[in-house]
Amino acid sequence: MRKIILMMQVSLDGYMEGPGRDLGWHRVDEELHKHFNDELRAMGGFLDGRVTYELMAGYWPTADRDPSAPAPIAEFAGVWRDMPKIVYSRTLAKADWNTEVVRDVVAEDIVRLKDQPGGDLALGGADLAAAFRRLGLIDEYRIYVHPVLVGRGKPLFQEAEALTPIRLLESRTFGNGVVLLRYAVEPDAGRTEGR
Repeated sequence: MRKIILMMQVSLDGYMEGPGRDLGWHRVDEELHKHFNDELRAMGGFLDGRVTYELMAGYWPTADRDPSAPAPIAEFAGVWRDMPKIVYSRTLAKADWNTEVVRDVVAEDIVRLKDQPGGDLALGGADLAAAFRRLGLIDEYRIYVHPVLVGRGKPLFQEAEALTPIRLLESRTFGNGVVLLRYAVEPDAGRTEGR
């Protein structure tokens, strides 16, 4: 069965974006970008909320057309375009680049999606992650902690009604000071999410 993996970048103080959707504090250098490419190329699809999808769709479809684009950026443009994507939105009418628009997160639909063959599914977006977490649908968290204190903005994790027990699978420090914290949700955790 495929896993749902939340992959997000966060500041040390817990923000996934600064005020005004600022992401300028992300320290994505060549080493980290190559890592992202390797991880995401192996995925079976991207699951995004509308805001994340529109942010990605605003840049990646043509990022490799710029002759000055570094190799990891040009490479990821192809990965993003070719990867099957589901965008969860009640307002988006249509989406391009191998993307299906789905209106609501329905647990039974996600279980069927996980039962399909293929690689794991990368989940992106704080609001969408909160919906998946409430339904106990996240199997793994890959959180990339950047060595910066943003001070304010949008937190990665919203308030939740339940505790989610997780266990550390891996930690890795990149040369730029970003730390990957990779956790698996304990098997019984999904049963406690809705309480």
